[in-house]
Amino acid sequence: MDKATGRLTVFFEDPFWIDVFERTEGSRLSAAKVTFGAEPKDYEIYDFVLNHYYDLQFSPAVDAVMKTTKKNPKRVQRDVKNR
Repeated sequence: MDKATGRLTVFFEDPFWIDVFERTEGSRLSAAKVTFGAEPKDYEIYDFVLNHYYDLQFSPAVDAVMKTTKKNPKRVQRDVKNR
């Protein structure tokens, strides 16, 4: 089963506030952009996600390079020791 993740980034690009929704399914990435006028409050973003997420027009999915995080060597030693 593929792993699906989502991320929301909110930033200011003069004179508007921009929300970028990214979703990753397996190794495929797609994104959607929403423009807000005034700075959105947390509850306004939450309300938008609940009511309009499925109305968003996501870009066609592209292959994404997934970064693998390296574990600290000492952490690996502790994990091996505890097994």
